[in-house]
Amino acid sequence: MQSPGIRDFGVHRFSSVDRPESDLDQLAVEEPLEIILCFRRRGALVRKPISITMRTPGQDQELAVGFLYTEGILHRRTDIEAIKQEADSSVSVTVTVDVDLSRLERHFYASSSCGVCGKASLQALRMNREIRLDRSRPKHLVEFLLRIPSLVRAKQAIFEHTGGLHGAALFNPEHELLRICEDIGRHNAVDKLVGAELLAGRSDFSDLLLFVSGRAGFELTQKSIMTGIPFMVAVGAPSSLSVQLAREYGSTLVGFLRDNRFNLYAGTDRVVGN
Repeated sequence: MQSPGIRDFGVHRFSSVDRPESDLDQLAVEEPLEIILCFRRRGALVRKPISITMRTPGQDQELAVGFLYTEGILHRRTDIEAIKQEADSSVSVTVTVDVDLSRLERHFYASSSCGVCGKASLQALRMNREIRLDRSRPKHLVEFLLRIPSLVRAKQAIFEHTGGLHGAALFNPEHELLRICEDIGRHNAVDKLVGAELLAGRSDFSDLLLFVSGRAGFELTQKSIMTGIPFMVAVGAPSSLSVQLAREYGSTLVGFLRDNRFNLYAGTDRVVGN
């Protein structure tokens, strides 16, 4: 059975020497998902749509929970009263905590190419959760870091078929790959990953390493730090704001992790020689 994240399309294949050939190509699906936050105010249930994101279908509930957690609306798994897939393109999350309506007026909006507004995300990072990253752990050998891209690629089922998805993965201090999630949006893949771990019962991310298959944009660094993950590695380049944020919070940030090399931009104490 084909994954809901893959769809077949007819295509004409061209080359420099041959006539075009008709064929089928497998592409990553991109569709909108609306995230609705539900909470009680003066005894009444309030429903407030807070995000529309272009995502690859699958793990929609995990995506919604991860988004709310990395934006500082949820602080723990027990804040969730109910999660409901209301339609193919909508997920509602009912929370038990009081919600600051003024914060929601910043109108979350995300797409597959960019995360939420940087200024608003900085406010979420600095106002909504006390963040203390242990600068002494986890530590990882250079040799292990160099192996991470191949370890993740071997588990990227949809990427293997389409070549069009980003992957995010979590590793523990014993170098075990705990979970991998894929999505057409980098930030969605991370939210799915965080949400899946929360729903599985995890409450502490402080000894984990986050891998992302694309560039280390600010929105990914923000999500990593908000989650309490102290170590992030990326196949692509970091942005200047990502490096500044990682250094401010004591997070380890690795970029250009490919072709048996990488650059270390922040958190040097967690990387050790072989």
